Amino acid sequence: MANQDKINELIEKRAKARLGGGEKRIDSQHAKGKLTARERIDILLDDDSFEEFDMFVTHRTKSFGLDKQIYLSDGVVTGHGTIDGRIVYIFAQDFTVFGGSLSETYALKICKVMDMAMKIGVPVIGLNDSGGARIQEGVRSLAGYAEIFQRNIMASGVIPQISSILGPCAGGAVYSPALTDFTIMTDQTSYMFVTGPKVVKTVTGEVVTAEQLGGATIHSTKSGVSHFLAESDEENLLLIRKLMSYLPSNNLEDPPSIVTSDPIDRLDDILNEMMPENPNEPYDIVDVISTIVDNGEFTEVHRSYARNIVVGFARFNGHPVGIVANQPKFFAGVLDTEASRKAARFVRFCDAFNIPIVTLVDVPGFLPGTGQEYNGIILHGAKLLFAYGEATVPKITITLRKSYGGAHDVMSCKQLRGDLNYAWPTAEIAVMGAKGAVEVLEGSAIRKIDDADEKQEYIDKKEDEYAAKFANPYVAAKYGFIDDVIEPRNTRFRIIRGLELLANKKEVNPPKKHSNIPL
Repeated sequence: MANQDKINELIEKRAKARLGGGEKRIDSQHAKGKLTARERIDILLDDDSFEEFDMFVTHRTKSFGLDKQIYLSDGVVTGHGTIDGRIVYIFAQDFTVFGGSLSETYALKICKVMDMAMKIGVPVIGLNDSGGARIQEGVRSLAGYAEIFQRNIMASGVIPQISSILGPCAGGAVYSPALTDFTIMTDQTSYMFVTGPKVVKTVTGEVVTAEQLGGATIHSTKSGVSHFLAESDEENLLLIRKLMSYLPSNNLEDPPSIVTSDPIDRLDDILNEMMPENPNEPYDIVDVISTIVDNGEFTEVHRSYARNIVVGFARFNGHPVGIVANQPKFFAGVLDTEASRKAARFVRFCDAFNIPIVTLVDVPGFLPGTGQEYNGIILHGAKLLFAYGEATVPKITITLRKSYGGAHDVMSCKQLRGDLNYAWPTAEIAVMGAKGAVEVLEGSAIRKIDDADEKQEYIDKKEDEYAAKFANPYVAAKYGFIDDVIEPRNTRFRIIRGLELLANKKEVNPPKKHSNIPL
């Protein structure tokens, strides 16, 4: 009977731990439209796959009356489970216990699962919902954050790290998600900032709400901190499952492939007519992407940030790829500081985790002006240049229309070790567009013509001559910078054939401690 008493004690302790901060606080969490830590884990992981660690851990602080407030699990639920049968480690911050604030023991729990994930070579997923450092623990709490940050850094490029923001994330807490590969925020219930509205008002006098300072919409549109914006906890968690379907478990594995019924040799006649007759007329590059990928399925990353470039995941013949594409629909697809940074980070992620990169080019150049120069367009553009040049995964580039000047080089050109570089017949590969070229080449001759009509006629003639000579892919093809000019409707087939060809590609960068990318 004594044994049964001990078993009953275990059952009671487990039930108590699962209640977190108690029913009242759970009800308060639900009233805010938020789920509890364990409810979130149940949605994210496969049914009955979660194995919890450290359920009986408690904090060690006796001051400020904390010795009278002891909760099992100490505000974070940790363990492992599976997503589509694949192992992941997870930690879920529990806002019902001390507002999810981080203590020394809480940090040690997170560090334990991160260490285990590195040993085994599987992803780490963090569900963040915390008021920040537990003030009563002082520097021990800060040390706990730094222990987590160090593990984020060591895991970077080794195992995928995904951060879900499902409530507050403030102060030092924001830096762990910032160090991970992808951050997903929930509209209206999550926010991130280094200093909160009260401190901002005290220091700068600026009056701002939490939503205006660091809400999900702000970070999804203005800062780029958030890669995905979800409408609810459930959507946020299901986005993680979708994202995981494209990613390998670690940097030594290939991404997971699936069987598809979408034919390899499907011809998309619509592509032959998709390009506008007017070279300055916009179109939606996502229409091109969804036409050529498996089953039209494209998971866009950073959808609302730097919209003049599009990045995201898709599949060709069941194999995941990363897609980078200029977006003529926004700012004519021009490269600016934000677009360059967005694309560079995505390219480096794909390269770290063996995901081939398909680049669709329609870029008129870099955005000119003092705003861009003062904000470091040179450095930011160099990031994208560096990312493509450093990448050793298979790289296939297709120029659809414009590819002008330095932007041509930056967008995965042949000289940046592009493996296969194709062009549509509508491609224009040149130093600049006809109008700008004529102003440079014929400027002195134009200024000598006094009659306005005669001057315009001369300009039009020279622009036509330049366009005929350079506004096509055949000059680049002549020098071998373009491997082939392809019919648009064959794009899917040529990409799949190219990916099959490059499946066993081996390319190694020179030995080094690490590169010094222009940050």
